[in-house]
Amino acid sequence: MEKEKIRIDKYLWAIRLFKTRSQAADACDKSKVKLNGDNVKASKNVNVGDEYEVKTEVKRWVIKVVGLLDHRVQYSEAITYYSDITPADELDRIQFQAATFNTGKRMSKQGRPTKKDKREIDGFMDF
Repeated sequence: MEKEKIRIDKYLWAIRLFKTRSQAADACDKSKVKLNGDNVKASKNVNVGDEYEVKTEVKRWVIKVVGLLDHRVQYSEAITYYSDITPADELDRIQFQAATFNTGKRMSKQGRPTKKDKREIDGFMDF
């Protein structure tokens, strides 16, 4: 179902860039959504062909509006309403971060002490 006028916060929520509509509106208020380099208010109407730069917690998106969507649908259907034109250098940065920071393993000799370290510390303090 396509409508003539859709707010940018509702559109970003519907295409699943944000989990909630209020998060999308907050992003607009905090200048994280731009159209042609200008900040966009949450009430701005979306038009087919617009290119938006959207900064989420994870990634800086550059999207082009292909179709208007006013309600939340499955991800597989939602991605047909925009085209992702994010620059390749941004995608490379995300791949690098994923490879280095999200391994799930603790660096050796850094961070919280192990049980063995705690026992040695406790033994050291008891004269």
